[in-house]
Amino acid sequence: MSAGHGKFVWYELAARDAPAAQAFYARVLGWEAKDAGMEGFPYTILSAGPVPVAGLCPLAALGGEGSAQPGWVGYIGVEDVDAYAGRVQESGGALLRKPEDIPGVGRFAVAADPHGAVFILFRGSTEMATGAPAGTPGHVGWHELYAGDGPGAFAFYSKLFGWTKADTMDMGAMGVYQLFAVDGVPVGGMMTRPPEVPAPFWLYYFNVESIEAAIRRTTEAGGKVIMGPAEVPGGSWIAQALDPQGVIFAMVAPVRG
Repeated sequence: MSAGHGKFVWYELAARDAPAAQAFYARVLGWEAKDAGMEGFPYTILSAGPVPVAGLCPLAALGGEGSAQPGWVGYIGVEDVDAYAGRVQESGGALLRKPEDIPGVGRFAVAADPHGAVFILFRGSTEMATGAPAGTPGHVGWHELYAGDGPGAFAFYSKLFGWTKADTMDMGAMGVYQLFAVDGVPVGGMMTRPPEVPAPFWLYYFNVESIEAAIRRTTEAGGKVIMGPAEVPGGSWIAQALDPQGVIFAMVAPVRG
């Protein structure tokens, strides 16, 4: 089994205004941008220093407003995209885009869990790096699912990818927050979405050095903080925000200021 199986191996932002999104995240997260050189498809590679972290493409390139929405999506590595596309459907999920090849890059399929949270199945043409050391600025440090049904979502993803339970936190009226681990390492959490969250979705937390400094950069660049700063168990500080185009993202830091 490949080292990337069951792990989040890539992240992608579809934006209505890709150049504006590139400028915003470069200012907030320090990313550098480079054209991917994909013939006939505008795609930008966003990197933290020399290490690629995510991709950026115009929403219109994915089919326009009718079939795609702006937002972040995560790629989960699998051994066989076609086989796992079938398993998604067998487990009650949906296949939103059938498996297809990206020449020279790999094979992918767009899927959704049984309540509609979207993710991408991916198998690279070559073995992919499985992430930077924990806490590395500019990289994703946490994956959070606002699920249609928390226990049901965990059952779906654990069956599909082999994820296991880590700590469980009782959040009172907000319900249970279930941490999940990949290869024994906690990498995220999931919970039943609260009523004010209109639909299930995955939220990605990007590592920053200081949450207060990152919040300042976010607001100065035209974004809006919708939650935080807040301290979480373990001592890290988080904030959730909207970029200037209304796309939600989050940040996590070891210190507040």
